[in-house]
Amino acid sequence: MARTELTSLWVLFTQANVDVTFLIRPHGAENLSRPQLLYSLNDNQLKKFYKYKFITNPQDLLTGTTYDFIMITLDGHTLRTETGLELVDTIAKAAKGTTTKVIPLTGLIGVRSWLLNRTGLREDQVAAAVPLIHAYAPKKAALPINDGVDPKLLQQADQAYIDKAGPGLTIDNSTPALAEEFSQLWNASGISQCAIAPPAQIDAMVAPFSVITALSDLLDWPTYDDIDIQGDVWTLGIQAIKEILGLSVFGQVGKQAIATTTAASVRDQLSGLQKAMYPLDWLAFNKYHHSGKVNAQNRDVLRNFISQGEAENKEMHSTKELLKKVEGRKR
Repeated sequence: MARTELTSLWVLFTQANVDVTFLIRPHGAENLSRPQLLYSLNDNQLKKFYKYKFITNPQDLLTGTTYDFIMITLDGHTLRTETGLELVDTIAKAAKGTTTKVIPLTGLIGVRSWLLNRTGLREDQVAAAVPLIHAYAPKKAALPINDGVDPKLLQQADQAYIDKAGPGLTIDNSTPALAEEFSQLWNASGISQCAIAPPAQIDAMVAPFSVITALSDLLDWPTYDDIDIQGDVWTLGIQAIKEILGLSVFGQVGKQAIATTTAASVRDQLSGLQKAMYPLDWLAFNKYHHSGKVNAQNRDVLRNFISQGEAENKEMHSTKELLKKVEGRKR
């Protein structure tokens, strides 16, 4: 199951000879009725993807077809709306009593436990994963075009994508057999890698990005090499990251991450990612991607961290101050 931002995964699964069925909204049917053109920023080539099926009604999941994997790509906010919950419940009906595995790709902290409690699926049927493939629609987002990119091919593409941020996807090892089966399927493509990691490690990897996005926005998305790591805003953000990683949900992994988190280490990590993602303009991509709805979702994530901290009798002073600055920012 996929939203259009993740159409970059299509090429990967085609290379792995996987049968793919997408559940999409009805208004997307016309577009998917023709082959999709995907521009790879890894090799600057245009690729055609047409080996897929699609359905537009969630109830079609209940028609007797058994899926090896169902991937949920709704964001964390949408997942918990009425529409999202209805979809989750339908997926649960389709998967119960079968060998189908369900993999949420939301990046939401604790999503596996939430999904198990909501659906009643077996423990061995659910694992959470975080994709790091970046994709966007060139016809909708006019990002800067760097050297090496063919602008004519790019403008033909329905989606442009890049897989240079490390493993293309990381799946948790709560259910080792599930994680191993899925990673082998992913890796069979030969064009991307799937990593396996403990849930707390994945959560600790994801958690700082709501803060980093807030910092970048407050600083008007500067090149990370140019950031004043002694400045008040950056210092506040680093303190907020440490507060968040100190929450009990991150356990010992969080404590270890705090010990290595400094103003310079965070800046250097982001600077390295910015360079690794070339020819994608990673800053422009993030500025575009994290505007509007996603920006509001990031604020919700910060509020949730604050609530968790207060429940643990932690002040979360820096995280609160950061949220206050973000909410007060004029656009």
